[in-house]
Amino acid sequence: MNTFFLIGLALLAGATLPTQAGINAQLQLHWAKHPAMASLVSFSVGTLALVLYCVAARIPLPSFAGSTTHWWHWVGGLLGAVFVTVVTFLAPRLGAATMVGLVIAGQMLASVSLDHFGLLGYAERPLSLMRLVGVAMLVGGVLIIRRY
Repeated sequence: MNTFFLIGLALLAGATLPTQAGINAQLQLHWAKHPAMASLVSFSVGTLALVLYCVAARIPLPSFAGSTTHWWHWVGGLLGAVFVTVVTFLAPRLGAATMVGLVIAGQMLASVSLDHFGLLGYAERPLSLMRLVGVAMLVGGVLIIRRY
């Protein structure tokens, strides 16, 4: 696949974070009255959209027969629910730039750990000084954004 397409797709996905958090925060403020309720609505609309897409694209349901799925393979949705609820709570309190900066810093810390140990199917990529410098620069950038 074209590298520029993949980069553009990643940037588009990244742009959805502050947009979704802001929309959910407004839903919470004007109707839901709680971040968990706003997140429930968000996940319900998203689930309906995915069901309609899977039906329209005629994507078959997978079989459990012969599956090597482990219990922890199913917690992605739980992590997503926690994430969406937390950013819905944080968005109006921190602002978009600080919230996203902190989320990215958390993602980078988790990512270098997952890479270092080769967890969850990621290729093992040892933690290097330059990777640590990169993470430190991201955290420093968050601090600058938060202060100014």
